[in-house]
Amino acid sequence: MNKKATESKEIAFYYPGPVWRCSDWIKTLILFFDGVALLVPSYLKGKPECEDPAIALPLRENGLLHILEPEKIVDKKATEKLSEAMVEIIRSSVLDGLDKNTAFHEISYSRLGGYGDEKLAQELLRDLKKRGLAKDTKDGVSIPMHPMVRSLILVLLSQILRPYGEKMGAELSPATDRHKVVEALRALLSLPNSPSAAHVVALDLETVSVDLRLVPMDEVLGFRETYKKEHRQYIRAIRELTRDLSKMPEREREEALEKRREELQELSNTLRTLSRKAWKRPASFALGIAGALWQLTSHDYVGALLAAGAGVLGKPSKEKVETGAYSYLFRANSEYY
Repeated sequence: MNKKATESKEIAFYYPGPVWRCSDWIKTLILFFDGVALLVPSYLKGKPECEDPAIALPLRENGLLHILEPEKIVDKKATEKLSEAMVEIIRSSVLDGLDKNTAFHEISYSRLGGYGDEKLAQELLRDLKKRGLAKDTKDGVSIPMHPMVRSLILVLLSQILRPYGEKMGAELSPATDRHKVVEALRALLSLPNSPSAAHVVALDLETVSVDLRLVPMDEVLGFRETYKKEHRQYIRAIRELTRDLSKMPEREREEALEKRREELQELSNTLRTLSRKAWKRPASFALGIAGALWQLTSHDYVGALLAAGAGVLGKPSKEKVETGAYSYLFRANSEYY
């Protein structure tokens, strides 16, 4: 079997919202991935197509839009991982100093795990309400929650649900345009006593393409088909570099990064040249990544909840298992429009 046939697909799992915030930026993001996935509760079914038909419908028609239903995929196992992590975070007191007077944001009960394990979801909700971080539902399907806690839960879900990609024959890769959300991921991985604390790596946003918000979707998809290989090569390169760097002691990282910086620069230059030549406009779309890799051992709740693959938690405590978390971050500069 040739290499092309064995290459796994990589789907951008957009979070934290059920619909992308900056719609037309998805035009550029889709150049780098084999599709975009959204976690959409049943009571918001059809929202992407309704809010942004110019983007969502062509993606769906071309098999590039994947709607994930939390009522189905935030199952008992996922709910257990989410609950375990949140209980430990709550007990660590890191949420005690949050300002309770801020405006609360809605999160669906299904994303809290209400359909996976109602008892655990209710226990977590009671715990958060007792601390003034959540309130009673007003509509029966969503829960008002402190925005920081909501973001933390959705960051956790973006990692916990990654193994679901296997059922789609693809890798689910978390991706967001919210800088604060990626910071929440980095904070989670750096919690005291976490084995990943010394291994969190972030590669800065690198301008690699143009913002295609004014380009018709059919032209974007045509460009994507022609230059898919070059864009995938870049996205895989920064992910592999993040993985490699997170294995190294901090003092060795800069030297290793310097050795491979030229390779990354060459890849990004190629993409900028291709996009500028095609669209005749300045490069303004940037991509970066944050992540960590470590050896999963016993009593590691962060690693345990992020560990992918069936049976990991059942392995003997002496056996070390490699696990990790990561998220792509993208940004488009709108100063040219």
